[in-house]
Amino acid sequence: MENKKSFADRFDWTLAFIILLFLIISLLAISSAQTSGQYTTNFIPKQLFWYIVGTVIIGFVMFFEPEQYKKMSWFIYGIGVLLLAILFILPDSLALVEPRNGAKSWFHLPVGDIQPAEFMKTFYILGLARLITKHNETYLMKTLKTDFILLGKIGITLIIPLAFILTQPDLGTSLVFLAITAALVIVAGITWKIILPVFLGGAGLGAILLWMALYMQDFLQDKFGFDPYQFARIYSWLDPYSYASDEGLHLITSLNAIGSGEIFGKGYGGREVYVPENHTDFIFAVIGEEYGFVGASIVISIFFLLIFHLTKITLQLKDAYSTYVCAGIIAMITFHVFENIGMTIQLLPITGIPLPFISYGGSSLMGNMLAIGLVFSMKFHHKTYMFAKNEDD
Repeated sequence: MENKKSFADRFDWTLAFIILLFLIISLLAISSAQTSGQYTTNFIPKQLFWYIVGTVIIGFVMFFEPEQYKKMSWFIYGIGVLLLAILFILPDSLALVEPRNGAKSWFHLPVGDIQPAEFMKTFYILGLARLITKHNETYLMKTLKTDFILLGKIGITLIIPLAFILTQPDLGTSLVFLAITAALVIVAGITWKIILPVFLGGAGLGAILLWMALYMQDFLQDKFGFDPYQFARIYSWLDPYSYASDEGLHLITSLNAIGSGEIFGKGYGGREVYVPENHTDFIFAVIGEEYGFVGASIVISIFFLLIFHLTKITLQLKDAYSTYVCAGIIAMITFHVFENIGMTIQLLPITGIPLPFISYGGSSLMGNMLAIGLVFSMKFHHKTYMFAKNEDD
């Protein structure tokens, strides 16, 4: 017998409150960042508009049940791939897809720039969750052969959108897809006899590529088509002060801003360090300078609370598909937070990944709100049964 609950009981008020906290933090940080003199646009109304649109997206996404998303997964995945393909095919001279900062990643629409890859992350999670669920339902007895078959299916599902994204080029977004894939491979039930060698092999390949980027640049450019700017990002990460006038400028100013904030910061609007693009990818530098170690720690703690709450929801879900979807969303958001904050403090290379729910940007915010909307849906339509002994009852 299903236990009936009211809307108020089924709605996740805790998750809604966390998103509200991010809205407040985002507006405060952006309102201060835009006073640095490098902008003539007021980003607050735009960010608030995107938050309103994101809220509408959450409400719309909540309307559908997980089983409906399960049925539509491949269709939604296909739409995302189609958008990436259209972006790739249309000529660069067309105003609709004109490259910005060397990347052909956006559709330039009257309402703003829309980046399909931000939505493709969530679409990919839906498709991958469907694939893993179907595979595990088909192969009830797991063997090395069935696990390799699953890895092959996952690889094909990954390589299709990844191929388009790498041509934009967008290394940061590509890394997000790899993080999502790694997380779902782990929770899919594949034996560690396969996972461990694959992960160690991937780590080894990454180490080799890093070594080659440092000592065999010409070979990588000639044989694999690597661009000089990709090497410059690595060099400026390891030794930013040798590239202070160019690639290392962002990192140096970010370190100076966060460090100058010390324990309690300089207060709202008290910035003294000029950080380029501080309303988008480097919004954490603004928070660190104005609110110091305490303020930055509070923001990180709220992200930890979000991840903890999403993990708690995932563990409560009954069906495998919903669990995989939520696990993929957790991986996506966690990687975004770790990479963005890590790159501002020189822990990781700069990749252009925004800070979720705080950085200015319509596509990023709507993409994350879409993902959170799925979690709202999973929680809202989650069914509990009286007298149930286990998940199969």
